[in-house]
Amino acid sequence: MTGLWVALVTLALGTVIGVVRLRRDGRVRDMGQGADRLTPADLGAGLGERATLVQFSTAFCQPCRATRRVLADVSGLVPGVAHVEIDAESRLDLVRRLDILRTPTVLVLDASGTIVKKAAGLPRKADVLAALSTALPDGTS
Repeated sequence: MTGLWVALVTLALGTVIGVVRLRRDGRVRDMGQGADRLTPADLGAGLGERATLVQFSTAFCQPCRATRRVLADVSGLVPGVAHVEIDAESRLDLVRRLDILRTPTVLVLDASGTIVKKAAGLPRKADVLAALSTALPDGTS
């Protein structure tokens, strides 16, 4: 009977953890005051004229490929928005500095390079567009 009880508790705990992770995956969060600022030297590429979408990826990350497509679509739709992809394994200094815990992680930067939003996991296109509206100087996307 004890083995069955342990199995049921383990199954219930695993289910709760899975549901919580699923609900949080890809959700865009505000970075608040005092957020980091990234420069073209940090990114290895120029900033977008109006905003920049920064994606941290790894070579074998399946959700990273889907995220790349979403961000490419959004940067193609919104004038002045650049998409920069960074290999997390080759930029561990930046990963540590920005507290990147998983890939894909997406950062939304305003025109000056200040991080205004962050999403861990595959974000939805609508959420990226909404996040961009807060980063753009005129508030539109």
